[in-house]
Amino acid sequence: VFITNPSVDGTLASGRVDSPEKPSNRTFTPSNLNLKAGQDLAGRFALIEGMTLDATRQKIDSLVTDHKVVLFMKGTKLFPQCGFSGAVVNILKTLGADFKDVNVLADPSIREGIKEYAQWPTIPQLYVGGEFVGGADIMSEMFQSGELQKLIPQAAQA
Repeated sequence: VFITNPSVDGTLASGRVDSPEKPSNRTFTPSNLNLKAGQDLAGRFALIEGMTLDATRQKIDSLVTDHKVVLFMKGTKLFPQCGFSGAVVNILKTLGADFKDVNVLADPSIREGIKEYAQWPTIPQLYVGGEFVGGADIMSEMFQSGELQKLIPQAAQA
C-alpha cells in the first residue's frame, strides 16, 4: 500500500491509498494522526485499533448496564438470522421477557468485541442484570431446568 500526495511541509494532509495489485480511489485523511512523511504507519494504525477496541468495549458496557436483559444475536428479535439466535429469542418470548436485542451482523466491531468481552467465542450471548449468562446451549439447559424462569423476573424487578 502506498500513500501518495504528501503536503509541502512533510505531513500527510490527505492522499490516496494505492495498492500495486489494484488501484483505489479511496481517500486517506490522517489529519488527527499528525503523521510525518516516512513515519511508521503500523504503529499509528495499532493506536487507532486500540482506540476502536476501547470505544467498542464502552459501547458494549453501556448496552449491558443500560438494559436489564440484553441479547447479542445474529439478526433481530423480529427477524433472527441464525437458528441459535432464533431458538434463544423463542425462549425469551416464551418467558415474556422484555429484552434489548443487539444485531451483531450490523456492526462488525460489536460482533468481534462481544466475543472478547465475555471471553465467549459464540453468538448469541445473553446478559441479565449486567452479568453474562451464556449462549444458546446454556440458555436452553437453564430453561429446561427452570433456572432461567427465576433469573429473568429477578432482573426485571431489580
